[in-house]
Amino acid sequence: MSSFRRDDAHILNPPEAAASHVRPDLGAARRGTFSIVIPAKNEAGNLPHLLDEIARAFRPLIAEGEGRHRLEAYEVVIVDDGSTDGSAEVLRDLGELHPELRSVILARNVGQSAATAAGFRASRGDWVGVLDADLQNPPADLAILWGALPGHDAALGWRRTREDVWTKRIISRMANRARNWFLGQSIRDTGCSVRIFPREVALRLPMFHGSHRFFGPLLIREGCRIVQMPVTHRPRTRGKSNYHFGNRSVRVVVDLLGVAWLLRRPVRCEVAEVIGMPGAMTAGQRANAAQEVGR
Repeated sequence: MSSFRRDDAHILNPPEAAASHVRPDLGAARRGTFSIVIPAKNEAGNLPHLLDEIARAFRPLIAEGEGRHRLEAYEVVIVDDGSTDGSAEVLRDLGELHPELRSVILARNVGQSAATAAGFRASRGDWVGVLDADLQNPPADLAILWGALPGHDAALGWRRTREDVWTKRIISRMANRARNWFLGQSIRDTGCSVRIFPREVALRLPMFHGSHRFFGPLLIREGCRIVQMPVTHRPRTRGKSNYHFGNRSVRVVVDLLGVAWLLRRPVRCEVAEVIGMPGAMTAGQRANAAQEVGR
């Protein structure tokens, strides 16, 4: 059971109503508010331990951090992806013990990428971190990536030693080499779930079934400066993996072709000046403008 003390000082407040549609400079200073997005399917046995580890890793950062990259507040957004093991009930109970927890219960299973996208939309931090719910990646490693962020726009973990069956390790190694060769990049571990990047970028990423395997290449497409850090990988002790060779083979190749196309077709523009008062457009004008853009 959690020993987390109730302290609302570190919980994120709702976002402000106004938001700019002009892309900010990726190098500009950001506030240190952080949303940890975790898609979860049938991980009820791991959830209490997961939240305990997150609390132990991130509460000290709030108490001791300083400077421009000080962590001001964090939240944990767990997206229950159509679980059938009582995960929703476990999350409701954990919400009483962990005030930083926000649970998103999906009506049906939609897959890891779609569940992650739902977490991005529900998040309220300036930064988002992504983590799996199976506890194979310690949440403390996400805190290490947070410390490596200054001077970069995104931090990606790579598993120094994988604690999986040998077939998974070989397939993963071959897949990484194939992706990097085909895309002309050097992402060390595209399958590692431990990542941090700005929420504004997360909401711009093209999302599709399987996109969670390509966050590194897609972040490069957005112009992010990336740092890659080694992270720990532990054996799974509860639950079972939702992935196998059958759902990682042919469709991954198809996804790779799609991502290669996306990398070669980016749309970029730099705003030199915005003339006119904000909010001067009427509701009818905004609707017409939206229709014009959609054509």
